[in-house]
Amino acid sequence: MKSINFAKGIIITKVKLSYNSQQVIKKLKKNKLAMISLWFIVFCIIISVFAYQIIPDKTPNANNQLIEIAIQRPGFKVDMLKITPRNSSQQRMSFKNFFTGIPDISTYLPIKSYTIEGGTIEYETIDGIEGKMDLHSEESDVEVVTKRYIFGTDRYGRDVFSRLILGTRISLSIGTVAVILSLLIGVFVGSIAGYFRGGIDKFLMWFINVVWAIPSLLLVIAISFALGRGFWQIFIAIGLTLWVDVARMVRGQVISIKEQEYIDAAKTLGYSSTRIIIHHLLPNIISPLLVISASNFATSILLEAGLSFLGIGVQPPMPSWGMMIKESYAYLILGYPYLSIIPGIAIMLLVLAFMLLGNGLRDALDVKN
Repeated sequence: MKSINFAKGIIITKVKLSYNSQQVIKKLKKNKLAMISLWFIVFCIIISVFAYQIIPDKTPNANNQLIEIAIQRPGFKVDMLKITPRNSSQQRMSFKNFFTGIPDISTYLPIKSYTIEGGTIEYETIDGIEGKMDLHSEESDVEVVTKRYIFGTDRYGRDVFSRLILGTRISLSIGTVAVILSLLIGVFVGSIAGYFRGGIDKFLMWFINVVWAIPSLLLVIAISFALGRGFWQIFIAIGLTLWVDVARMVRGQVISIKEQEYIDAAKTLGYSSTRIIIHHLLPNIISPLLVISASNFATSILLEAGLSFLGIGVQPPMPSWGMMIKESYAYLILGYPYLSIIPGIAIMLLVLAFMLLGNGLRDALDVKN
């Protein structure tokens, strides 16, 4: 009879979890700031996935450099001679290059003015150099195209808007992988320490406290130097830094929950420790895990921007918001502050969105409310 009552307790607990999830959704919808943040994050995810369908510069990493039009202000518009070799074919957008962009085989020449007579075009470049060219020759085809740069160009003549959109992909992907890695390590270490206690708990807590005492940025820099520079190395470095907070939280939650009656019921029914942790402990700490994951997502974005600004994060020509600030911060006092302000605002908005979403989840998941 005692075992049956304990089993009923387990069933009731699971029903309560299902009921609370429905209440959480209703409470979250009432929080306007959290919902705005959620939709903003969804919007960022969409534009990061379809980045090359949106941006004007569809070359890999939006790295089409035109030094002649470097450091142009937002809204800059210019005519260009597009010179395309005849003996080569331009690739088209397909699933293969959907996420990598299309190499542009054409050459672009910014011009100030031009006249077309017959099959010849006479032009004057932005630098004041005059020239003449056949529109259709044996080597190439020439046409005049107009390009507009919504956010202007950087010091290499690249489209700031295109690189800003691609930077969204970098920030979200690094945040996602880093948070998943931190959850895998933190949940494992925290659940083991909280459930078994004793010497295992003391050793793991000692290790957690040692890692926790090191400043996050310094720890990420140290791991980055050990792993080397690169895209995936940054994922691992940031993920190996954020797991400590997850482990501490999970340990505290497990210690509290393991004293509940339905955990005693599971032990009485002969369930293994692995089954109890996975099926009866971890499902009950999903709520705080969601909150800390949103916070860690924002932290990972800031860490990546800081590392890229220091030059040990994402490497050129891959676009990153931190790298964009690094390349343009010297122009703050030269009359071109927007080159650093635009990616800075992007970082602020995305971090703020995750923080507000985390606060909304915390309020919605608070049983006291």
